Amino acid sequence: MTEYVPPKVWSWEQPNGGQFASINRPIAGPTHDKRLPVGKLPFQLYSLATPNGQKVSIMFEELLAKGHSGAEYDAWPIRIGDGDQFGSGFVEINPNSKIPALVDRSGPEPIRVFESGAILVHLAEKFGEFLPASGPERAETLSWLFWQMGSAPFLGGGFGHFFAYAPEKMEYPINRYAMEAKRQLDVLNRRLADNEFIAGPDYTIADIAIWPWVSRYEWQTIDLKEYPNVRRWYTTIARRPAVQKGYKVPKDVGEIPIPA
Repeated sequence: MTEYVPPKVWSWEQPNGGQFASINRPIAGPTHDKRLPVGKLPFQLYSLATPNGQKVSIMFEELLAKGHSGAEYDAWPIRIGDGDQFGSGFVEINPNSKIPALVDRSGPEPIRVFESGAILVHLAEKFGEFLPASGPERAETLSWLFWQMGSAPFLGGGFGHFFAYAPEKMEYPINRYAMEAKRQLDVLNRRLADNEFIAGPDYTIADIAIWPWVSRYEWQTIDLKEYPNVRRWYTTIARRPAVQKGYKVPKDVGEIPIPA
């Protein structure tokens, strides 16, 4: 294999990125005109059953399970492999062209919300659920929520990409990101040694944000037996009916994996 020599200034000369080459590009904005469907329910969710997308659909199902009928939502698939996220309608909601994106139509004027963490906070505050209103409990919950938002690029965009998708397998990036993924799991394992849930004794949006990424443990070739506290927490959440429903929205991706 010819050694790659990085240029002094990188420029986009040809599609790259293996199976994602058709949707990778160094510019933003829409590539085509496409209006988004709009249903009649209070919330319009544009998403896919990926870890980031599942956070929001699980949140909606948890709210509905608590009896919040106002949390009813329409879920529309955005097929990122086909480039749906670059349609003009989607870019109007999320200029960063990433799922999930939400339009809150429950009030007099539609409100767009993008980035999964922002959507979770928006819904938690709107319905008064899964996020303490104030004090150290709120700070702890938000700290772990944003810990996940900062950690996801290592698990998905880093380890997941180089391990599963990169057209050429390279030892350095795989080792680099595998080490970081395992370190993050150790962070969780230590935290959960003395806490039932991530932020303390109560189930919060921190758990809802982190759990879908851990659910990819088989794909990431991670043995949860190495992290017994994470395994206990993961299995407890996996058995929640709302999680089982939200995991499959807007597309049935099969049953939740449960460690033996």
